[in-house]
Amino acid sequence: MNIFKKTLSRRTVLRGLGASLALPLLDSMIPALSSASAQAAQPAKRLGVVYVPNGVVIDEWTPATDGAGFEFSPILKPLEPFRDRLLVLTGLTQNVNGLTAQSGAVHGRCATKFLTGAIPRPFGQEGSDFLAGVSLDQLIARELGRDTQLGSLELSLESGDKGAGTCDGGYSCTYSHTITWRRPQTPLPMEHNPRVVFERMFGDSGSTDPAARRARMRRDRSLLDSVTDKVADLSRGLGPSDASKLGEYLESVRDIERRIQRAEEQVSRELPAFDQPAGVPATFAEHARLMFDLQVLAYQSDLTRVITFMVGREFSSRTYPEIDAPGGHHPLSHEGSDASQAQLIRINIHHAEQFAYYLERLRATPDGDGSLLDHVLLYYGAGMSSGDHQPWNLPMVLAGGGAGQLTGGRHIRYAGDTGGASAYSSAEGGTPLANLHLTVLEKLGMRMDAIHDSTGRLDL
Repeated sequence: MNIFKKTLSRRTVLRGLGASLALPLLDSMIPALSSASAQAAQPAKRLGVVYVPNGVVIDEWTPATDGAGFEFSPILKPLEPFRDRLLVLTGLTQNVNGLTAQSGAVHGRCATKFLTGAIPRPFGQEGSDFLAGVSLDQLIARELGRDTQLGSLELSLESGDKGAGTCDGGYSCTYSHTITWRRPQTPLPMEHNPRVVFERMFGDSGSTDPAARRARMRRDRSLLDSVTDKVADLSRGLGPSDASKLGEYLESVRDIERRIQRAEEQVSRELPAFDQPAGVPATFAEHARLMFDLQVLAYQSDLTRVITFMVGREFSSRTYPEIDAPGGHHPLSHEGSDASQAQLIRINIHHAEQFAYYLERLRATPDGDGSLLDHVLLYYGAGMSSGDHQPWNLPMVLAGGGAGQLTGGRHIRYAGDTGGASAYSSAEGGTPLANLHLTVLEKLGMRMDAIHDSTGRLDL
């Protein structure tokens, strides 16, 4: 006979007017003294991808030494507090299947190939506007998304409203504005507006139409206000540990609501020069941290286990005056002056600082017998290298514990890295990025013989 604690379903949802609130993993959701208890207590495996546009200054990214005692480079220095949960990987390449043989469109091709391993097709070929392949995240979502409300989330910090046109060498802007493909001809749009993301996660109105959203907001200004009574009823039946976890989670939800509302109040204010619709925070860092906090909530409540996030679209010319980098990001990446390189390095460091914020939020969020950081596997990197945008010697970091599948604290150098961007002119004999994808699939419980242009697994 099985003996159980008072248990809640892992899928418990509190519903109010036009909204639903999924709960984080609580002790009360894990059966006690049952044959199923060991399995029930297993943490969920999760995948996240954080993509950086326009490459990085690779010589300032790459650690000088290998192995466990490596010294963090200037760009990666913000990530040093998470050494034990980081693998820095150098030498991986996308220069496979003729990537560099095509002229132009390097941004779209590198972004597209990053998770799909596919060379995108230009306009006018074989009667299709675009064609790529199934991306790694969607392969994983087919498995991990079976038990979640949302199969995956696709997010960005820049609008993809130019996706219907051409951006680079006659190639569709779609290739530059997303890294996620459900099928070879089905790219997934990346959402940059925190309000839309919040409502996709917690609203059930079925519409993101602005008028519909405003009407619902007037009816029910706060998600938590709509479920107050149900939260109170639930809390009375929880133990002290669960009550504390629930309280912290609800406060996070409330905080995000407040920050979104403050951003929406910017409508009457003069906005910076770059494109920025109402509802998006005024600065890059504010926007990035709000979107990272939404991702933490999505993992914490098990709404999804797969998230892709573009720090910016390829070709991004965003300016960063707040960190003394007023030049457009993309133009700076092609200029060779010391002044432009200094701005680029500041941008690269600024991006790493926001990722460090994300890692800290994940580390501080309990999940089962550890934290969310222990149970997620995160990519952080770019589809190209330095300013001339080589698709080899890619800047790549793996972060998190991968639910016990990843041991950090090392810099691993693969064939194809000879010590910096200027040291070689091709990736002849390099190690395919797809080898990393194949390895990650296996660590997340999905063994395949090959993926994309892989040649084998990596020893991580």
